Amino acid sequence: MTIADPFDAIADPNRRYLLEELRRAPRTVNELAEGLPISRPAVSQHLKALLDCNLVSVSTSGTRRIYAINRPGFDRLNLWLDQFWS
Repeated sequence: MTIADPFDAIADPNRRYLLEELRRAPRTVNELAEGLPISRPAVSQHLKALLDCNLVSVSTSGTRRIYAINRPGFDRLNLWLDQFWS
């Protein structure tokens, strides 16, 4: 289990954009970088932060790394938010 705070991770607008894009479909770093005004290495750093708090997962296909939403990683966020509606 990771100790990274998912709320810190989603505080960044670029990371929220990445999550929204990954919600639509799994993508590579290059595909994700096309929609952002930041460099591909910066996108990789943002994805690393999302990986560290378990909000995204990564798989490989040949030399490509494909990122996707990790739904179980959102459980921590959901549990915290749900306390306000119970």
